[in-house]
Amino acid sequence: MSDWFREDLHPHYAQSHKVEEVYYDSKTEHQRLRVFRSGTFGRILTLDGVVQTTEGDNFIYHEMLTHVPILAHGNAKRVLIIGGGDGGMAREVLKHSAVEHVTMVEIDAGVVDFSKEYLPELSQGAFEDPRLNLVINDGALFMKETDDTFDVIIVDSTDPIGPGEVLFTDTFYGHAKRALTDGGILVTQNGVPFMQGDELTNTMRAFKALFADASCYLATVPTYAGGPMAFGWGTDGEARHVSVEVLQARFAAAGLTPDYYTPEVHKGAFALPGYVLTLMPE
Repeated sequence: MSDWFREDLHPHYAQSHKVEEVYYDSKTEHQRLRVFRSGTFGRILTLDGVVQTTEGDNFIYHEMLTHVPILAHGNAKRVLIIGGGDGGMAREVLKHSAVEHVTMVEIDAGVVDFSKEYLPELSQGAFEDPRLNLVINDGALFMKETDDTFDVIIVDSTDPIGPGEVLFTDTFYGHAKRALTDGGILVTQNGVPFMQGDELTNTMRAFKALFADASCYLATVPTYAGGPMAFGWGTDGEARHVSVEVLQARFAAAGLTPDYYTPEVHKGAFALPGYVLTLMPE
């Protein structure tokens, strides 16, 4: 008989997945890692009992956190990924042939090692791409100390508990802004606003103090239940307002074949419903 995995991330709401087979279950220095198979989502990765990504729907999350800022920027050569140890974010960034260098900073080497073995579908060889520089380090410390600059910074963090908590602070965001080139873009994962409204509000408050253009955009990822996910957006440039026609031209030139992202979805993702707008500080 199959077991059920229950995720209790929220205090008054939970979701469950039927466990068809367990592939990995072990604790590293930083967190407990588990990979199991669901009949709906395929292989699922959890950290400390919280679903991080799945074989079935990870493409939505990874495409929207990469293609939106890279195509909006239009000339991104250097990209920084904070987190992303499963390799899915690097996979999507490296599909852009114009990107010359990607630095990925992951705090837990164990996540990278077991993802290569148990979730190779997520990275699809990204770790072997010569443009990728993998750094095992605390993302907040790296951001504080780096002298490098980047056109796009993607914060692929866990929720603001445990190791990921420091990646949601004003200090971290300030260091990230310092590492952006002129017109550079910072994007972040900010959870499901219907369930985690404070997370978005706090990030947007910091972004509005740092950036000329601070907003967020949305995508519906079935794994992250409770409504659409929010992705923070911060830049001093005009990239958010690029036309759909320009995005279509850049998209065609990039030769991408995504399963979720389109230039039209890109533009529409910034149209926010009322309840999300109320979470945005004035």
